[in-house]
Amino acid sequence: MKNQYDVIVVGGGNAALCAALSASEAKKKILVLERAPEDESGGNSRFTAGLFRVAYDGVDDLKKAMPDLSAEEIARTDFGAYTADQFLDDMARVTEYRCDPDLTEILVKRSLPTVEWMRRKGVRFTAAWGRQAFNINGRFKFWGGLTVEAVGGGPGLVDSLTQIARKTGIEIWYGAKAVSLVADDAGVHGVVVKHQGKTKTLSSKSVVLAAGGFQANPEMRARYLGPGWELAKVRGTRFNTGEAIRMALDIGAAPTGNWSGCHAVAWERNAPEFGDLAVGDQFQKHSYPWGVYLNAEGRRFLDEGADFRNYTYAKYGRVILAQPGQFAWQIFDAKVKAQLRDEYRIRQVTKVTASTLDELVKKLDGVDAETALVELSEYNRAVRNDIPFNPNVKDGRRTQGLKFDKTNWANTLDTPPFEAYAVTCGITFTFGGLKINTSAQVISTDGDSIPGLYAAGELVGGIFWFNYPGGTGLTNGSVFGKIAGASAAQP
Repeated sequence: MKNQYDVIVVGGGNAALCAALSASEAKKKILVLERAPEDESGGNSRFTAGLFRVAYDGVDDLKKAMPDLSAEEIARTDFGAYTADQFLDDMARVTEYRCDPDLTEILVKRSLPTVEWMRRKGVRFTAAWGRQAFNINGRFKFWGGLTVEAVGGGPGLVDSLTQIARKTGIEIWYGAKAVSLVADDAGVHGVVVKHQGKTKTLSSKSVVLAAGGFQANPEMRARYLGPGWELAKVRGTRFNTGEAIRMALDIGAAPTGNWSGCHAVAWERNAPEFGDLAVGDQFQKHSYPWGVYLNAEGRRFLDEGADFRNYTYAKYGRVILAQPGQFAWQIFDAKVKAQLRDEYRIRQVTKVTASTLDELVKKLDGVDAETALVELSEYNRAVRNDIPFNPNVKDGRRTQGLKFDKTNWANTLDTPPFEAYAVTCGITFTFGGLKINTSAQVISTDGDSIPGLYAAGELVGGIFWFNYPGGTGLTNGSVFGKIAGASAAQP
């Protein structure tokens, strides 16, 4: 029948396409419903850098995902290792030990095998030299456990998965907004969708929901994350407005996880309200560990050096949103200019420079300049200059005696020219969502699985709380997308 499928996948990003590819290994008729038009397809995945956090014991493991690594590249790179135990420890630590233990164990232990599976499908990966490694005396050294990125970043990942899906015979509808699930006492049997101006009912043996969180919905942000969150910028797609979550809740799915939590970062203050595909993730400003933050009152308000940025950036957007005026300035001096990431060099940036701190603070729009100069002077006096600076490790170069001491990488601001960058809060994705089991089946409020309904990606709750280790989002989408697709395609 024309509108009858084996598996329907709602969503068009990394998790959804991995689910569709996985389902196609066992079933023939797979349909992907992508709400966005084709030129905006791919959900948040298209806006990412394409980084995947995977557990590996050394370069031989990485070569399984990146067989194109040359002998010369391996010789000039210290990849180190990032074991499953380290990954599990990082997940537990940054989520304050609330992450679902069963789902987290699967996420970690299937991280590398899933990336290998994607590579076998045709997705190409490379080492993230430009973002996650420092060049020390001609040799790159990776830090923070984040080594693998998709060739072409997020756009390359989405385009590659889409092309592979099409070659596999998977049908993709663009501009197709899922409206509701077709369900009865026996489970889920299809999807009601609005496509090309017409509402249609599609039948299927099972449905996979992988359409992202509710971060692009200001009403839901204010309702669940709290007052003020409607003021945040949205880093990614404008289409992730929570409909897929609502559809599942409407038929009795159990909500779970950190509904008042989200991934939110320092984002260009004057960026547009939603992500710009021409700029991608370059509005982010993640080099704050090498400098200091000031708010409108001219005060520092957090520990910029608490940890590697991979373990703090996803929670500091919330802190910036809570500042007066919902903005802050990042301050750097010339000593660390070479450490600043490429995103600081784009044209679309709110930046000021000066030859003295006194001149600089007077240029900081919206900031109490007099207080700011005192604050920076007190910071400089508090730096432990007897401890050497080392960006590759948590070096312990700290301040002492401040309200917000900086615990690592505390350099004095004393070498002109000085630079400052204005940032606000950019929300990436929300942490609350649907409850699933280890087979990616959606669980009902009664505690049973809902026959025929599966979920993966950002709309699953219980995995991330308060924060997350950088690069885990795409890994999570791929791992559980693959599981969801395979489960949905079972007889």
